[in-house]
Amino acid sequence: MDYNYNQNTNQTNNTSAPFEHFNSDGTKKKNKKDKKKGSGFGLTAVLIAIVAIIVLSNSMVVTKQNQFKLVRQFGRVQRVVTQSGLSFKIPFVESVDTIPKELLLYDLPASDVITSDKKTMILDSYVLWHVTDPLKFAQTLSCSVNNAEGRIDAIVYNATKNTISNMKQDEVIRSRDGKMTITVDESESDVTNNNLVLSEEVQEVIEITSLTEEIMAQINHVEEQYGIEIVVVDVKKLDLPDDNKQAVYARMISERENIAAQYTAEGKSEAKMIENTTDKEVSIMLSDAQAKAEATIAEGEAEYMRILSDAYANPEKMDFYSFVRALDAVKASITGNNKTVILSDDSPVAQIFNGQY
Repeated sequence: MDYNYNQNTNQTNNTSAPFEHFNSDGTKKKNKKDKKKGSGFGLTAVLIAIVAIIVLSNSMVVTKQNQFKLVRQFGRVQRVVTQSGLSFKIPFVESVDTIPKELLLYDLPASDVITSDKKTMILDSYVLWHVTDPLKFAQTLSCSVNNAEGRIDAIVYNATKNTISNMKQDEVIRSRDGKMTITVDESESDVTNNNLVLSEEVQEVIEITSLTEEIMAQINHVEEQYGIEIVVVDVKKLDLPDDNKQAVYARMISERENIAAQYTAEGKSEAKMIENTTDKEVSIMLSDAQAKAEATIAEGEAEYMRILSDAYANPEKMDFYSFVRALDAVKASITGNNKTVILSDDSPVAQIFNGQY
């Protein structure tokens, strides 16, 4: 009886208190149930963290300086974020659309336009534009830059076509940069009073309405319709079709030749005027010089006569002068090899030599 009691007691103890297992270093080993509990708790924490990150990232709205953000709830725009920074939305319920805020460049394809004088030209231009009303941009163009560029293409092409169709080809070329150079004569040719004043041609640059301004004036209500603003429409290239280039070049050469011929004729006319004026001035100068020379000769002769008069007025000087004149007369009469002079007794020269004068 005692044996059975002990055996039952041992069986009861075995079932109520299981054996404990220890590691080689004396630490208690964990059983399998504890391991399963720890791994389940860690997996749950990881899943919760992942869900929290997804919810947080889906609720944040990051707006850059060059962006607009449209927050939609079930497709309807709830609010527009225009300031850069961090904002929040309801995750999985609200969605976000991004609209560019910076200045955008749209390069229009080259197109043919016809002027009022039926001349075809090739126009290549570009447009600078930006979004001013993001809500209207989203409502009318579905937040699409491509849709906006398609509308801009049509609007600018129609405005350009209407503008150039009312202008002649030379007006289109002159108005491209908004300036025109003209030549003005400041004075006229004047040859009176022996003074020649040639006309001076001065080039002046005047401001005219540029082609860009004309095109911009044709663009209306773009901002009101689509929530965008066209800032600049500028022309990159304005050219002629290949079929018309040779004819236009020939006409330009002919015009330049006519202008050159006109300049040549004007130059020859002015040269003739200068020549005639110079000849007239030379004639006047020669006449003045001749008059001065004759006056000088007259003054010399008058002085000569005065000297003679003084000489004849004094008897001593008169005798010496008569002697010198007689020698001059003899000298002039002796020519060639004949050195003989025959004088009569009553000759004044003989009398001078004989001391009778």
